[in-house]
Amino acid sequence: MRAVVQRVTKAFVSIQDETIGSIEQGLVVLLGVHADDSEHEARWMADKIVHLRIFEDENGKMNRSLVDIGKEMLIVSQFTLYGDCRKGRRPGYSSAAPPEKAEALYQKFIELVEAHNISTATGRFQAMMEVSISNSGPVTLLLDSDKTF
Repeated sequence: MRAVVQRVTKAFVSIQDETIGSIEQGLVVLLGVHADDSEHEARWMADKIVHLRIFEDENGKMNRSLVDIGKEMLIVSQFTLYGDCRKGRRPGYSSAAPPEKAEALYQKFIELVEAHNISTATGRFQAMMEVSISNSGPVTLLLDSDKTF
């Protein structure tokens, strides 16, 4: 799994001018699922993200996690995170999981985040969406479960 994680003051996702998910302070996670991913990667990714210490403490040091501050997460599926741009000018997506598998692991990731008592909002799987993000900091991190095992 790959994730782009952004610390935000607010964010929302919409489809044809209708907001389908929104949060105030918290994290936006753009999540891509690899063809070889399983529940193991979803569990690792959810646990890693909810415990990332990227929120400031009383001394202004990034020392608090989403679990610590009790804020929200907006989770948006994004297969383009597995776009391979090494050859040619059009990305190839052969590493991305097929839709059925990707959706199941996307839903599992949401469930695992919610198990940490994190309030979540989501996009709609396979929909053309607009995501509006007010990045705080800015703080943006890239996580790849493939680079941990």
